[in-house]
Amino acid sequence: MRRPARLIGVLTGVTLTAACAPAQGPADGRLPAPPPTGVDPLTTVPPRPGAPTAEPTPAATCSPEGIAITELGVSAAMGLRAMGLELLNCGDRPYELSGYPAVTLRDADGDPVKVRIIPGAKPITSGFDHPPTRIVLAPGERAGAALIWRNLVTDPTVVATDGTELDVAPVAGRPAYPVALDGPIDLGNTGRLGVSAWERRRPGPADTPTPAAPPPPSTTPPANPL
Repeated sequence: MRRPARLIGVLTGVTLTAACAPAQGPADGRLPAPPPTGVDPLTTVPPRPGAPTAEPTPAATCSPEGIAITELGVSAAMGLRAMGLELLNCGDRPYELSGYPAVTLRDADGDPVKVRIIPGAKPITSGFDHPPTRIVLAPGERAGAALIWRNLVTDPTVVATDGTELDVAPVAGRPAYPVALDGPIDLGNTGRLGVSAWERRRPGPADTPTPAAPPPPSTTPPANPL
């Protein structure tokens, strides 16, 4: 994810600055007031007056049709980008899904970005061309897909394109929902965006219920054998 990397850098700088600053006591010799309950003075760094605060990516709300679509982050290597999408069935009934996400990009002014949407990613890269399959998600189950593009500038006369807002419909013809991004979709001037088909996601550790604790040992002595 791009946002956590920035936050780690900011927090590291603040920690080093605080460690190198000399300790000073209050001018009137009185002891400082104790920190509020539940606040650790060794790990809590107060914001600098006037400094902007980093806003976390807002969580998607459950839509009227009982789904929520979120970004999972971007992997980048040698100009190739792959952004994960996740669809959660947050409703109370099964949700049927088959096909490709239908995506729309907009620029910083909210205007649509002209881009060629490619089902799969064969002209861009390999490995994302599995065919769509019918999926029925039970409540709480998830499906995943990916957006694939290259950040390349192949023609200096064409302005590079950045998509800063993203709308995603589960499939074409269904309502689209805004998906919060942690950074722009930097298409360069390729004008192409690949979209993989939805696939069922296997439950990960965070999705696996915690096993129940074993019952406490009995304090009743065993019966005497006959």
